[in-house]
Amino acid sequence: MIKSKFKFLFFAAILAFGGMGKSVVQAATYSVKSGDTLYSISRNYGTNYNYLIAANRLQSNAIYVGQKLQVPDVKYTVKSGDTLYLISKKFGVSFNDIKLANNIWNNSLKIGQVIVIPVITTTAPSYVISCTSSEVDLLARLINAEAGGESYNSMVAVGAVIVNRVQSGTFPNTITNVIYQVSNGYYQFTPVLNGTINKSATAASLNAAKEALRGVDPTKGALYFYDNTVTNTWLTSKPVSLVSGKLIFAY
Repeated sequence: MIKSKFKFLFFAAILAFGGMGKSVVQAATYSVKSGDTLYSISRNYGTNYNYLIAANRLQSNAIYVGQKLQVPDVKYTVKSGDTLYLISKKFGVSFNDIKLANNIWNNSLKIGQVIVIPVITTTAPSYVISCTSSEVDLLARLINAEAGGESYNSMVAVGAVIVNRVQSGTFPNTITNVIYQVSNGYYQFTPVLNGTINKSATAASLNAAKEALRGVDPTKGALYFYDNTVTNTWLTSKPVSLVSGKLIFAY
């Protein structure tokens, strides 16, 4: 009896530990924020894009800030040959989260059994500025366009300049508005003008964006950067904080 009780508590502890950093819910109401898309919301909740459309009876992909969306749970009927492992892979949800959501304490399933596939909400990353998942991607794409051929340190530095501008009080206060800012009739960043910002981010540029958003700043507060071919004296006269490869960062 003591051994059985110990095994149960040990197994429950493993499940609880595995769920640290995220919570399992069977339904949720989400308020749409600036920059959100159905895809980014479904990805953040670990659910399916099409489930959001169906659950909210949407006629298109269009959503608006402040709109309340129901993030549904998913019910699945066990079929011959199913295992918890195969079901978890099918829905992209962890094996243990399915167990927790359905109070299953062993691996046994019955054909015809209806189980809940839980929605998973993950702990938000600790960023130094507020941003949406689409803005993280936007920042990564700018980094890739501006510094994709440079060192990783240069990539983080480019991201840091954007973060510094958002925090500065002298530039727009969102990533989107900083990157797309027009001053004296000109875009601030060449990739916006020539369209290279629309190319997909790489894994390295995405990691660099996340590091910059966490406060990593090789430039120590720079608000500008340019390459070593620039002859604009307004830029080149500014105090330099970092030279990294072909890129020069300044205050």
